[in-house]
Amino acid sequence: MDEEVENKVILHGSFASPYSKRIELALRLKSIPYQFVQEDLQNKSQTLLRYNPVHKKIPVLVHNGKPISESLFIIEYIDETLRHGPHILPQDPYRRSKVRFWANYIQLHLYDVVIKVVKSEGEEQEKALTEVKEKLSVIEKEGLKEIFSDTDGEPTVTNETMSLVDIVMCTLLSPYKAHEEVLGLKIIDPEIVPGVYGWINAINETRVVKDLSPPYEQILEILRAFRQMSLSPVLETYQS
Repeated sequence: MDEEVENKVILHGSFASPYSKRIELALRLKSIPYQFVQEDLQNKSQTLLRYNPVHKKIPVLVHNGKPISESLFIIEYIDETLRHGPHILPQDPYRRSKVRFWANYIQLHLYDVVIKVVKSEGEEQEKALTEVKEKLSVIEKEGLKEIFSDTDGEPTVTNETMSLVDIVMCTLLSPYKAHEEVLGLKIIDPEIVPGVYGWINAINETRVVKDLSPPYEQILEILRAFRQMSLSPVLETYQS
């Protein structure tokens, strides 16, 4: 196997998928060239089904012809195997455990309820929004001091320091301004969660996030379509 084939990296994903964006951020942080294969979530390719026969979901990373699935596992694989650029997980075991904990917290406790806010209305939406704000308050009070222990809880994010938890938060609430415009709701209040507000804006100012983010109007169109067509139950089935 020649070097070019041996080191080839292919990402099967979807342009609008936050889970795919996680992997693209990780690859770009490490300056790893990759081929992106756009998957139709309503008509999944045989290649995707062959690479991920258990869950049949995106994203799937293929490296050296070997598939890896589940976005958080893929990022750890990239960090451990493709050793270019900065570390996405801290080398110190204690700090690494904290980054993993809060990335998992956001995934388990915040992702679904934010999606519910986008796809619901009335009392159901109000209840979901209250839960989002409660979870953000937990991150504000308990998470930031552990995630940013090196800077006394002050959120500082650059291309060189972006970690797993930054990537997970980015792919959920980086476009919070578009969420707020489409929904007519305040999701992140800088007076209530100033640390979280500063964290997300620091993420949005990084070069890698700016380069990967679509134009604002396009984000609005995606969110409006997502809300109007109630696609989240379908999309959620095919992403991880």
